[in-house]
Amino acid sequence: MDAIRIESVEPEVDGGRFPAKRLAGGPMTVLADIYKDGHDVLRAQVVYRQVTPLAEQTEWRTVPMQEQSNDRWAAELTLPRPGRYAFTIEAWTDAWASFVTELDRKVKAGWDVRSELLEGAALLESCAGRAAKARADADARALREAARAVKDGAVPRALDPGLQELTARHPDRAAASRYERSPEVMAEPPRVEAGAWYELFPRSASRDPSRHGTFRDAEQRLPEIAAMGFDVVYLAPIHPIGRTARKGRNNAPAAQKEDVGSPWAIGAGEGGHTAVHPRLGTLEDFRHFVRRAEALGMDVALDLAFQCSPDHPYLREHPEWFAHRPDGTIKHAENPPKRYEDIVNFDWLGPHRQALWDELKRVVLFWIDQGVRIFRVDNPHTKPVPFWEWLLREVKDLHPSAVFLSEAFTRPKMMKQLAKVGFSQSYTYFTWRNFKDELRDYLEEITTAPAAEYFRGNLWPNTPDIFPTFLHGGGPPAFRIRLALAATLSSSYGIYSGYELCEGRPLGPGLEEYLDSEKYQLVARDPDRPGHIRDLVAALNRVRKEHPALREYRNLRFHHAQGDRVLFYGKRSRDGADQVLVAVSLDPFEPQEAVLEVPLEQLGLGPDERYQVHELLSDRRSLWKGRWATASLTPEHPAAIWHVLRFHKRENDFDYFA
Repeated sequence: MDAIRIESVEPEVDGGRFPAKRLAGGPMTVLADIYKDGHDVLRAQVVYRQVTPLAEQTEWRTVPMQEQSNDRWAAELTLPRPGRYAFTIEAWTDAWASFVTELDRKVKAGWDVRSELLEGAALLESCAGRAAKARADADARALREAARAVKDGAVPRALDPGLQELTARHPDRAAASRYERSPEVMAEPPRVEAGAWYELFPRSASRDPSRHGTFRDAEQRLPEIAAMGFDVVYLAPIHPIGRTARKGRNNAPAAQKEDVGSPWAIGAGEGGHTAVHPRLGTLEDFRHFVRRAEALGMDVALDLAFQCSPDHPYLREHPEWFAHRPDGTIKHAENPPKRYEDIVNFDWLGPHRQALWDELKRVVLFWIDQGVRIFRVDNPHTKPVPFWEWLLREVKDLHPSAVFLSEAFTRPKMMKQLAKVGFSQSYTYFTWRNFKDELRDYLEEITTAPAAEYFRGNLWPNTPDIFPTFLHGGGPPAFRIRLALAATLSSSYGIYSGYELCEGRPLGPGLEEYLDSEKYQLVARDPDRPGHIRDLVAALNRVRKEHPALREYRNLRFHHAQGDRVLFYGKRSRDGADQVLVAVSLDPFEPQEAVLEVPLEQLGLGPDERYQVHELLSDRRSLWKGRWATASLTPEHPAAIWHVLRFHKRENDFDYFA
């Protein structure tokens, strides 16, 4: 049995069943409780390596751990590149350090320590042997010389701190204890933590309601999207659309001749999941779009919807991939009372599942070959979790920088399970959290451990499917409020095209669907129409780019603001150099005068210290002192973001520094 206990290891998700998530190139802290009986001095280290099959370096590396307090140990390491890593912890007794601790106590107590010195000499001789075996000849000679001196009664030599440093280089780990598991960590590219997404239907990009848009039309919109500061352009499905049971405007069950159908009804005579809709252009046109976006500093995300229209080539070529009723028909998709006659689903766990799964993996790899590295996955909660666990592991082992966003507005445990099996980011319940307490409670849940070990929330105020009731009657102020919250509460957020125009009419009173939804028709937009909030979108994205604190996910901290209509919170960058405070009104109708309790201790400020705050949206600077401050928020300007600076006195002058 191992005498040394290693427990409560972090990060570890579900006892090591799933990988924790970290950023490649960023810090990773490993924690553990390490202890044993008696008073021996312990040493410990983290042992880790990359286990992705195509990894360039797979040798084990070590990082020493340091005891913090109460038997809690820590080590900080860096996972240098994207991929899967495994780690474990080794702990052992430092025999020489333990000996010296006891020897020092006995000497101070006035004991005769001649016998103890003989024991110490033997320990040094053993250590010299290990040094010689490691071909550290100079260390071996020094250790043997020290052994002779200690054997001859040289107490000061035994207590020399330099000797402890020497012995520590050649520890005896023959009886080391090792943590029984090797938890995995998925190191992902920085884009998984920070990004502003803009969702676009390329077929509406012509801005002419009578003309189907093309990739070239969509390309013309890229400079405008880049000017608003977005990092990711996310495209609704770009594949051929089925004609059988095609939906008409507003989800009408019977389509008219000119109706374009839902792009999520994938597949027709022109092809399936690896084809592009011929009215959008060619595959080369798509690749050109991707290159143009990259030239403007943006990534392209593609919708990944694993479902078929009744006209998809798969139904003809592989009928065994679909479950048939006793009468030979295939059941269409349903979510009562909604019916999706234009979509049929795969038989995910049927006898031919491996061939089906291999084909869908081929689809993902095909689009990666076209330059796509980010996928927004449609309704993953309606497909088996084992499929996603297999697919995401297979793809990420080949392409560790691939990013997958889970669009699973479903039960909390299923949302989190999908994150555990490999989805890089997740849609959240933010879309329906409107009030102070529920916003605070929910964001604290998903940005702190244990959820934040594997779950990264990407906040969306709206989607093509969801037009939340908060936006129905509040006009542009409501859109401003939800935008400001999404852009500052999380490091990743997104908006659906038209949000910057405060666009949207509900299908009916209290219904969270759009009238004249773009899912079923072309939509022409005038980017300069009155009432738009493009300037605020651009300002928020600019602030996000300029302030690292807003691009980190796990640093959100809520602070006190009097009343229930102002949310007050802050973020501090990992290196402590960037600190921001944010106040957002939750009332789209009335001005709010907020009294804020500034977290002086977290900011490193004294109770009577003066400090400067720079409000980043208005570019106004103020001097604050003490714990209390006020903010005036209005429906037209519902948010304030303060960069916190301090006074530094230099030769009777003041110099501001972050």
